[in-house]
Amino acid sequence: MTYARAARLMIVTTLCAGLAACGGSGRSTQPAGGTMFDGPDMRPTTRTTRIQDVFIRGGNPDQMVGVNKYLWNASLDVLNFLPVQTVDPFTGVIQTGYGTPPGGGRSYRATIQISDPALDARSLRLSLQGPGGAAVEPGTVRAVEDAILTRARQLRIQDGRL
Repeated sequence: MTYARAARLMIVTTLCAGLAACGGSGRSTQPAGGTMFDGPDMRPTTRTTRIQDVFIRGGNPDQMVGVNKYLWNASLDVLNFLPVQTVDPFTGVIQTGYGTPPGGGRSYRATIQISDPALDARSLRLSLQGPGGAAVEPGTVRAVEDAILTRARQLRIQDGRL
């Protein structure tokens, strides 16, 4: 066997071994909890993430992000008079600039965090600030939270998902 042929065989074997190591069915036989008992010693094995899992888009896109779409849209609807500065749907944070509500004389800015996919008051966190970092009355914050929750319920009813 010549040197060139041996080198080619070694390269092909290495590439095949590398491709075999990357393979897999892409399906997990593990339960939703992420652990399962395998083997004769019944030790739990945990699911590991492969690099391919980052690029695979599976599942329902509405369930991919951990925020409630009704709370998200209701927050943007209710606070539409505030200029949006930062939006991050993956962490559920909306930050706005200063703006004056219709019929109001004082300007505010808001930071909204939606921390859960449930349509629940506990999923919504709202922080209002006046100019210069001035505190806003708790009654005002509660009224805005109530308006967001009411609008979220209206959007859910309009969507027909009671």
